Amino acid sequence: MNDKGAIETPQAGRLDGLDPPVALAVPNVSEGRDPAVIAALVDAIDDTGAQVADVHSDPDHNRSVLTVAADPLTLIDGLVALAEACIEYIDLRWHEGVHPRVGSLDVAPIVALELEDLALARETAAALADRLGDELDLPVFRYGAIASSPDRVRPADFRREGYDRLDERIREGELVPDAGPPRMHPTAGAVLVGARPPLIAWNVWIDDGSVFDARAIAARVRESGGGLPGVRALGLYLPEAGLAQVSMNLEDYRRASPRMVVEAVRREAEKVGAVAGDSELIGLIPRAALSDTSTTALGLRRFHPGQLLEARIPALRRN
Repeated sequence: MNDKGAIETPQAGRLDGLDPPVALAVPNVSEGRDPAVIAALVDAIDDTGAQVADVHSDPDHNRSVLTVAADPLTLIDGLVALAEACIEYIDLRWHEGVHPRVGSLDVAPIVALELEDLALARETAAALADRLGDELDLPVFRYGAIASSPDRVRPADFRREGYDRLDERIREGELVPDAGPPRMHPTAGAVLVGARPPLIAWNVWIDDGSVFDARAIAARVRESGGGLPGVRALGLYLPEAGLAQVSMNLEDYRRASPRMVVEAVRREAEKVGAVAGDSELIGLIPRAALSDTSTTALGLRRFHPGQLLEARIPALRRN
């Protein structure tokens, strides 16, 4: 465990031997505390031939973010196997963690690195949604580029009112799953399956400030509060780390880069009398997202070249 509370999981090596077309997924599972369970989930993917490029687990969030690559059909097999393992090992009735969630396999996005990849990502995600519903009896909601309506585009559209409220909306017929049964799975909840461009999960620690400060900062930097475009932000307190945190998703690094986001958090922290500390990258990041700054300037203290997406999965490099 590192000094901020995240579990140090063995990092997968460089993924060679993958030939185009390569599909990429970044599933998030609702387990970040038990290394044995996390290892079992990774093994389930590996057994299908899909390859796990990275695992990041956090005990306060009680969540793990996996980066998985394979040809499209093998990738679907790997994510179905992951969902089946999540049903076996993760029971949401006993789950605790600061990160919002609606399922044991909470989100399963297929990532299109470039616009030209979006058609393949959409096709892969749609096939995955159908298999999860048909084979595992999980209610599945489609979001992102395969959303079935404009009010179902982001995971927050399903998670913002919490697990119990989503359960009520399904039972009352207000919200109908895109695949699977019209009810929550008794232990595994629901799955959100999407197709989207690269999303960067980025946290900034508030070294001298309260959770109320973190929430105020988050409210000002996120798009819905008049902040940066495509930025989603929450202010959280993480007991294991003993610090508050601004936890963010950067939906389009071309419009709001990590440099812009960190600078905004620092400005807003100063306004409320708090001090923004180190940054934390969750998972991998495209090389281009760091082209306008340095990791030192971002306060990204534990960054290593293996966290570059292109370094870990050479088949994704563009000529």
